[in-house]
Amino acid sequence: VQLQASGGGSVQAGGSLRLSCLVSGRTVSRYNVAWFRQAPGKDREFVSNIRRAAYGGNGNYADSVKGRFTISRDNAKNTVYLQMNSLKFEDTAVYYCGLADRHLAGPMTRTYDYDYWGQGTLVTVSS
Repeated sequence: VQLQASGGGSVQAGGSLRLSCLVSGRTVSRYNVAWFRQAPGKDREFVSNIRRAAYGGNGNYADSVKGRFTISRDNAKNTVYLQMNSLKFEDTAVYYCGLADRHLAGPMTRTYDYDYWGQGTLVTVSS
């Protein structure tokens, strides 16, 4: 199983970016996929996840990004996206996508809920 994250870059505050997570080795619609981020000197934190289609396929968000970020899935491309709008300086981090082999009853917002990780893509927001 491999996850390839891309789409990061440098943007001014208020701008937008779209991150992509290309999955191979798993059919993305059948698994929960999440985005986490890690800022320098901080722990990796949950950003958003999208449930497997059989459980509704809905997206969940951290309070800090709710209303600004949108997670989506393209089954034909086996890719999960994170559309990030109204970016803030505090969104600066390396963003990682993760995939969980198991479906858990809880919100699945912990790093250890996920079994596979992409390499990360850097998002830098200048104020």
